[in-house]
Amino acid sequence: MRRPGFDEALVAPHLAFLDELRAQGLVELSGGFDDRTGGAYLLRGVDSLEQAHAIVARDPLVTQGASDLILHAWHAR
Repeated sequence: MRRPGFDEALVAPHLAFLDELRAQGLVELSGGFDDRTGGAYLLRGVDSLEQAHAIVARDPLVTQGASDLILHAWHAR
């Protein structure tokens, strides 16, 4: 979720980060919310919530403090 004062200039590095993860086979789906409050991405091939935390900690939106990222383990069928 975007924090107040969100810097739109961080969107391009964030998308590049997602493209890198996608090229590594780690992102299944990604996209922004219609109301522009944030977005979501679905990681695949991740063995633990800790590994997922390590991955999203490198997201430019996190490293620059622009967004709060919330992780959930999802056992989809």
